[in-house]
Amino acid sequence: MSEDLDQSALDYHRYPKPGKLAIKATKPLANQRDLALAYSPGVAAACREIEQDPLTASLYTARSNLVGVITNGTAVLGLGAIGGLASKPVMEGKAVLFKQFADIDVFDIEIDERDPEKLIETIARLEPTFGGINLEDIKAPDCFIVERALKERMKIPVFHDDQHGTAIVVSAAILNGLRVVGKDIGQVRLVTAGAGAAALACVDLLVALGLSKENVTLTDIAGVVYPGRLEVMDPYKGRYARDTEMRTLEEAIVGADIFLGLSAAGVLKPEWLIRMADHPIVMALANPEPEIMPDLARAARPDAIIATGRSDYPNQVNNVLCFPFIFRGALDCGASEINEAMKVACVRAIADLAMAEPSDIVRAAYGGDQLQFGPEYLIPRPFDRRLMEHLAPAVAQAAMESGVATRPIADLDAYRQSLHTRAYRTGMTMKPVFDQARTAPKRVVFAEGEDERVLQVAQQAIAEGIARPILIGRTEIIASRLGTLGLSIRPGRDFDLVVPSDNPNFEHYWHAFYDRVKRRGYAPDEVRKYIRNDTTVLAATMVRVGDADAMICGIVGRYSRHFKHVEEVIGAAPGVRRLTAMSALVLPGGPLFMADTYVQVDPTAEDLVEITRLCAAEVRCFGLVPKVALLSHSNFGSHDSPAATKMHEALRLLRELEPELEVEGEMHANLAFDAAVRQARFPESRLTGRANLLIMPNQDAANIAFNLLRTMNEGASFGPMLLGTDRAAHIVTPSTSVRGLLNMTAIAAVQAG
Repeated sequence: MSEDLDQSALDYHRYPKPGKLAIKATKPLANQRDLALAYSPGVAAACREIEQDPLTASLYTARSNLVGVITNGTAVLGLGAIGGLASKPVMEGKAVLFKQFADIDVFDIEIDERDPEKLIETIARLEPTFGGINLEDIKAPDCFIVERALKERMKIPVFHDDQHGTAIVVSAAILNGLRVVGKDIGQVRLVTAGAGAAALACVDLLVALGLSKENVTLTDIAGVVYPGRLEVMDPYKGRYARDTEMRTLEEAIVGADIFLGLSAAGVLKPEWLIRMADHPIVMALANPEPEIMPDLARAARPDAIIATGRSDYPNQVNNVLCFPFIFRGALDCGASEINEAMKVACVRAIADLAMAEPSDIVRAAYGGDQLQFGPEYLIPRPFDRRLMEHLAPAVAQAAMESGVATRPIADLDAYRQSLHTRAYRTGMTMKPVFDQARTAPKRVVFAEGEDERVLQVAQQAIAEGIARPILIGRTEIIASRLGTLGLSIRPGRDFDLVVPSDNPNFEHYWHAFYDRVKRRGYAPDEVRKYIRNDTTVLAATMVRVGDADAMICGIVGRYSRHFKHVEEVIGAAPGVRRLTAMSALVLPGGPLFMADTYVQVDPTAEDLVEITRLCAAEVRCFGLVPKVALLSHSNFGSHDSPAATKMHEALRLLRELEPELEVEGEMHANLAFDAAVRQARFPESRLTGRANLLIMPNQDAANIAFNLLRTMNEGASFGPMLLGTDRAAHIVTPSTSVRGLLNMTAIAAVQAG
């Protein structure tokens, strides 16, 4: 890693508090009665129930949603045998992935034991704690021994992700690759580079899917695996020893249909690809550098289908497509193991999802990409929110059909719908926006370019590939602060620098600004001073004349001052009467958007309609279906005050103008989130589930509610997003964090597109 990335990673792990995990209580403990229920004497009731029927542990404890991520640190990430303690950051990272992608809780356990038999004994005794075990980063062949013994002894799923997670995603990609080229899995020939745990698991699963064992050639660091070979052999790879005269990968690859690389960078030479069969499938999965880079493979074989483990090329093979969701399905049906049928079901679900017609929401979440099944889209992308609702039910159904489900799911359709809702509670709200921004990075100008937060965001925006920053500021100040912060970005090379006191476009800019404000009482001399001295005016003018695609200001100073100039220079888009501001929170229950938090003080019913329409359109950019609640002190006509009446009128107008929009009101705030209470109070409500967009009757209510929720909850916040402008322009607040500013950069870049 570069020194900058290395230090950033250390800071990420260290601040604001060490590590990536914390334990959070799910029940209140606010008074003596809560204490009596949670602990003595009340807890005894739950203990007795479980003693009588162990299956009730899933009702009274967190065990059914708790996975142990366990390692002894003998094969970590390519770092090797670094030991349990040094591997802990990796295990915490795996725990975060479980939580973020599938809402599964994890305890990471690092065991200082290299003897496989002692490791087995230690892990097996943990069975009462967990609903499942994910083995991680255990060297081969110990991983085979440990997993097999634990599966025999334990009555909960035991899954070595390095083997089976890789195998599932690889198999899905190969199945779909064969679909694209029109080849039969029973007829193709496969050659591996690598014969370790992951490679063997891939071959085993592909054989279960129909690949002929006789058509498999394993190669490793010692060459082709053949009967009688003594060098670097074990019984596990010996199962695929092939009686052949071939001794090298170069010889074995001649005529092969599939290359499966799980080895090291550069082991596959471009000239060898020429000797493969027509339309070969090249799975070059070594990380961070594959066995052959895709551009070299493409140049040698234009007809090849290529996949890697990297995110910067099509067809990324990533275990995160599998492990969170196979455990989700296994835990939810109380599976006693993850068997072959469940793995095959997961393979087919991944493969079929890539062929499914994506909805408009999914398409929007990926920057408008068509996501059309073909050579460059064999498997879903790792952040496809449909994964959970497709994979987990398929796994659960396979568990039930194969007889290993101890808590069968009665209604799979209802289960699938519950997973759809759960998928939007995983804290990945901004991911679709970043994906869209990367498709066509825009020039984003930062009015306060000297601020340390802006400088850090500029470097991150470049690293993320979401924008080309333009910083307004003084050369010497920015250079000094870049050095102090240890940032590697430099003006001209990585970002553009505009110095207000030495601006070659000064004449052009002041004339452009004057054209916008000459009927608002501004004299030419005053305009020239603004262009030299007010960086918000300068940034807005740059966007207006097309020298930048979007702007961000507000790090310093009052919102109202920045808004005045943005409104003067940028103005409203055609058809928009008034601008509005929407803020957002990422809460445990999912993202929540609120308006108008900063612009319109007391909007009319007509204003509220426009606010709602602008906000709903922005919510869709996050890959979400807007669910709108018009909030009030009144519940469906219970009061006739002016504030309640305008909310009721806004609903009537919205129903006329946006009949497809899911909107309801006027209502109390609690009804926006509690569908059962709302249904009891107003059975004819057109709002389903939990609202994700709250429209407030005035700015006081919106701003107060947003800041209260932001203070009381641990969820991230971002915004305010300025909506309705003629060009992309956002005004943040002085309390905005580096992460919040990066989020706003992505949002601005997407709006500019």
